[in-house]
Amino acid sequence: MTELAPPAHPDLDPHTDLVRVAESTERLLHTVAALDPGALAEPSALPGWSRGHVLAHLARNADSLVNLLESARTGQDIPQYASEAARDEGIEQGAGRPLDEQLADLRASAARLAETAAALPAAAWGATLKHRHGYTFPAAELPRKRLGELEYHHVDLAGGYTPAHWPEDFAAVEFGKLTARFAELDGPPALELLAEDTGAKARLGGPGAVELRVEGPVRALTAWLSGRSDGDGLQVHRDGGPLADPRAALPALPPLG
Repeated sequence: MTELAPPAHPDLDPHTDLVRVAESTERLLHTVAALDPGALAEPSALPGWSRGHVLAHLARNADSLVNLLESARTGQDIPQYASEAARDEGIEQGAGRPLDEQLADLRASAARLAETAAALPAAAWGATLKHRHGYTFPAAELPRKRLGELEYHHVDLAGGYTPAHWPEDFAAVEFGKLTARFAELDGPPALELLAEDTGAKARLGGPGAVELRVEGPVRALTAWLSGRSDGDGLQVHRDGGPLADPRAALPALPPLG
């Protein structure tokens, strides 16, 4: 296998991340295959979306990332989606399909993404891509973005897969990303977060003395930071002592968007 050129984004290893994507895809397919066919029309954990919406989104997301990889390969500006309206329409059109069609689409779209990524020249992983929200990122980060889509939305599917099932390395990476994103928030009180199992630490909120210390497994911390948990499994301390109702003490965080 051709290695990523060392000068381009040495902190990213798309080939290793693609292996994780394949493993995550298999876990998702296993969950979906075990669903009752009628369950797809039931609500997911995402407001306004059924389980069918979640699955249609994951399939169309894979195709949108194929577009970005083609952009990296050709040097042409190929948008992730034709438009926001087209993205929404694709999800709506796919949401009501029966279970066998959803599974077939998930498998086929995942295979297209894997094949396109496997054929990408090493130099192309250093290309700059444009996300549908307008910001740019290195092509080498794309597999990691897909992994996030799979793991977060697998939980959102509400089919028995929870943050406790996340691979620890995924939760640890996301903990670092999310705490960096929320580090400068002015709204919440100053928080100190500690992942008891990995030793990772972070601080959120404005300057001043730490008001709350939040401890727990990295999966539980990441679940709360990402909006997939109300703080279940976390301990919250104020003035050195644990609080009886830690979830009530945790501040509200802004949505990820």
